[in-house]
Parts: sequence; structure tokens; C-alpha cells
Amino acid sequence: MRLPTDDKERKKIRIKQCFLDYFPDAIVDVAKLSWHANEQHNPGTVPHWDRSKSGSELDSLLSHLMDAGELDADGFLHDTKVAWRAMANLQKRLEDVNYDLPSSELASELASELNEWEDGQLYD
Repeated sequence: MRLPTDDKERKKIRIKQCFLDYFPDAIVDVAKLSWHANEQHNPGTVPHWDRSKSGSELDSLLSHLMDAGELDADGFLHDTKVAWRAMANLQKRLEDVNYDLPSSELASELASELNEWEDGQLYD
């Protein structure tokens, strides 16, 4: 998603105030996990999301959610991995939608896709 070019609309999206300031510790922990995972899966490379090694976000999210509150073998909380997987899933979903639609149309499109997903029609 790109930020709007219109000044009034752009000022409504307060990334620092409405995201960074809300979850500073969580964001730092997810960033640490991202670096750690990059070293594990792509050692010595500039940190990047290798999507070929990350495909089952919701299954992995639920697996880590079952162990929420506990440390994983690598020393990270399963909760941190839940957050990472949630963000990865959200990023992919947002990339799939048309940002030019008015918000009511966008909501209808997302609801329709969710119904298809729940019915097993999407992602087969």
C-alpha cells in the first residue's frame, strides 16, 4: 500500500503515533526475529523476506498460538512468531486487493474473498 499523495489524507495515517507508539516493544521483538530468521534461512545476506521459504502463514501462526506465552527453542516467544506471521499474512492479503476502490467497495471485496476462503475456494 502506498501512502496517499493528498496532504489531508496522508496526515490521517499516523504510522508513528498509531502503530510505533502503540507497540514499541512488540515491533522491536518482531524486528529481532526477522533478523534472526534471515540469518537462519539466508545467512550472511542483507535481511529480506524470502517468500519462497514462507508460505503457510496461517497454519504457522496457529501452531505458534498454541504455545503462546512460552519460549521457542531459539529463545523467541511464540507470541513474537504469531505477530510476525500475522503481519506476513496481512501484507500478502493487502497486496492482493485493489487499493483504488472506495473503502466500502474494498470491504465488500474482502468479505467476498473471506467467504471464498472459508468455503475452501481460495488458495486451493
